[in-house]
Amino acid sequence: MDDLLSRPWPWYVAGPLIGLMVPVLLFIGNRQFGVGSNLRHICAALAPRQTEFFRYDWRNMGGWNLAFAAGIVVGGVISAQWLGSDAPTGLSFATRSDLTDLGIHSFAGLVPVELFSWESLKSVPGFVCIVIGGLFVGFGSAWAGGCTSGHAISGLADFQKASLIAVAAFFVGGLITTWVVFPYLFAGG
Repeated sequence: MDDLLSRPWPWYVAGPLIGLMVPVLLFIGNRQFGVGSNLRHICAALAPRQTEFFRYDWRNMGGWNLAFAAGIVVGGVISAQWLGSDAPTGLSFATRSDLTDLGIHSFAGLVPVELFSWESLKSVPGFVCIVIGGLFVGFGSAWAGGCTSGHAISGLADFQKASLIAVAAFFVGGLITTWVVFPYLFAGG
């Protein structure tokens, strides 16, 4: 059992399980898979009632989604604390080589410490990746009406044209980040 939970599952197992969440959520309550709208629910729960955008029944509309997101966080903490290992992340040799050329050398754990650590916030690449990138992700998902999981999993399964456009934009953004922003950012311009 430990072996089953301590290693990443293959794509042909994890992918269909994630995909099955869409009909299960639709069946049990006409809910859509995704976590992007949780920021609005959190603000609605915490913010004063003067803002029209946050004036709705967040418990009824987003209570289940907040519980879902909390489960993701709790699962991540459990996984990191008790099920993780120091084994290198499963990256291809070519990816490791490309990242090494950019100055990223830590492949133990899930994320490189050169990018995702408190110490990295003091560097320009770390600040851009964590703070600016986080703001772009948050703003983009709010502007697009959902995050990557919401559009790519639920929206495409529902044949929504807006989700197809959003997913295409996510991929274009990823390609630009990989081939233009990262080399410029980590090479120092």
